[in-house]
Amino acid sequence: MIEIVNMDNEHIKDLTELEKECFHTPWTEKQLEEELKNEYSLFLVALNDKTVAGYVGCQITIDGGYITNVAVFPNMRGKGIAQKLLFELNNRIKEQRLQFITLEVRVSNIPAINLYKKMNYKEVGLRKNFYRNPKEDAILMTYYI
Repeated sequence: MIEIVNMDNEHIKDLTELEKECFHTPWTEKQLEEELKNEYSLFLVALNDKTVAGYVGCQITIDGGYITNVAVFPNMRGKGIAQKLLFELNNRIKEQRLQFITLEVRVSNIPAINLYKKMNYKEVGLRKNFYRNPKEDAILMTYYI
C-alpha cells in the first residue's frame, strides 16, 4: 500500500540515495535538509510499507508551484507511484488556491512526458540546452488549475 506523506528528517538519507540513482546532478543531503526549513517548499514522499519509494519536490511561488524533482526508485517504477505523488501535489496546490504548477523535463524522457500529459500537464515551451551532463533541451510543461 502506497502512502503519501510530507517529507521529514527520517526520509532524507533514503532520498539522498534516490537522487544519486536517478539524476546526473543529484541533490545533496544538506540541500534536502534545507527544504525542510523552507516555508515555500512542499516535498511529498511515497512510502511503500514504511519504506521510501519516491518523492516529488515543489517550490511554492506567488501564484503557483515549480516542481524541482520527481523520482521513484527503479525497483518501484511501473506501480503508479509518480502518478500518486503528482495527484497529491496537484490537490495540495489546489487547496492553497494557486493557479498552476510548472516543470521542465528532458526531451528524451518519454515516460515522464507521457505521465505529465496523462496528468493534464500541457507543453508550453522549450528551453534550449537547459540540461547539462548530458546537454539536452527541456520541455516546459504546466498544469493549470
